[in-house]
Amino acid sequence: MYRVWDFISEYSLLLIGGALIALVWVNIHPHSYHDFVEYVIAGDFFIGHPHEDAEGHVHRTLTLHYLVNDVLMALFFAIAAKEVWEAVILKDGSLRGKKAATPLFATAGGMAGPVMVYLGLAAVMGSETYDAVAHGWAIPTATDIAFSYLVGRIVFGAGHPAVRFLLLLAIADDAAGLIILAVFYPSGELAPEWLLLSIAAAAAVFLLFNELPRRMDRGDQLRVHSTWVRLKLGFWPYAVAGCLSWYGFQQAGLHPALGLLPVIPAIPHADRAFGFFADAECHLHDQLNALEHALKYPVEVVLFFFGLVNAGVEFNAVGPATLLVFLGLVIGKPLGVTLFGWLAARPLGLGLPEGMRIVDLAVIGCVSAIGFTVSLFIATVAFEGGEVQDAAKMGALLSFAAAILAIVAGRVTRVRRRD
Repeated sequence: MYRVWDFISEYSLLLIGGALIALVWVNIHPHSYHDFVEYVIAGDFFIGHPHEDAEGHVHRTLTLHYLVNDVLMALFFAIAAKEVWEAVILKDGSLRGKKAATPLFATAGGMAGPVMVYLGLAAVMGSETYDAVAHGWAIPTATDIAFSYLVGRIVFGAGHPAVRFLLLLAIADDAAGLIILAVFYPSGELAPEWLLLSIAAAAAVFLLFNELPRRMDRGDQLRVHSTWVRLKLGFWPYAVAGCLSWYGFQQAGLHPALGLLPVIPAIPHADRAFGFFADAECHLHDQLNALEHALKYPVEVVLFFFGLVNAGVEFNAVGPATLLVFLGLVIGKPLGVTLFGWLAARPLGLGLPEGMRIVDLAVIGCVSAIGFTVSLFIATVAFEGGEVQDAAKMGALLSFAAAILAIVAGRVTRVRRRD
């Protein structure tokens, strides 16, 4: 049973399954699908979509769509943030020092290229089209970590240095995507004073349940106080802080799915990391790794519902935004990654990992063009529900074609698999 679940989890089959069910359902019976997605769980609640009544009072409606996208997806972004945080803060972190320079340059190109292709083609299509779709410029900047990593291993083999490069690029891309979501796509009218609640919650849990026990344990090899906090209180202080931080983000007008991010740095972490969901990290008993691995399977279920409530796009929804998102990903990503990666490796002299060729950058660019999960998410916040949003979502779904493009590119460039 565990082997079956591990297989399903490793290949993100729940996410794919949710998306396929949504596609079939909405094209057979669209009304029942949309009724399901917008099902009202609580009509007047303290969390949910905000709306004003006739007297100007703001009320919130909790729907299934809001529960999945704004509440439960916070767990997914928390795991992504954990990987980014460790890669940046740890002494042997993969995004520290010269070894991260070329992947970071390639990441910048992998985000600039899609934006230029998206907005450039939109401008060519005319001012009316440009005005309708311009707000979705960030949709093709995304890279789906899980699927890109999977396809990268198929193309290069698990032991190829390009897979490590790709993973660094995807993690850095996610970090930049989180910033874009927070800055350019607020969920409502901004009320930044509410961020004080998020900051206070993160600071309090860090000081009381992380820093204070550690200071009390100075000179004590048994670390009695830290051990007591970890064993007796577990994740509960951080869960409470996470809820408060999430609520602060909602009230501040920022996307609440990012609401757990301030709490991640406050959680005790190990002094080393082995990579994205690495098996070796199961032997690390710090609170941050314990939380990540405890959340792994629940997040897979969350991603199933994410695919179910977001991938329901009718096949006739193809429009200009579909073409722009798709071409932004499959053309902009490879061009940007290749150009910026070459500039870093050759003219700037930062080099590439041993055993990796310049031509491998083009293949990595093709692999990273799979935007699926994050592209779908950005599409839902960039546009109001309707034709343009559906068209943009279709472009994100079609980005799976980049996997075929990457496999072909690997054959053409004679990539030697290393397993």
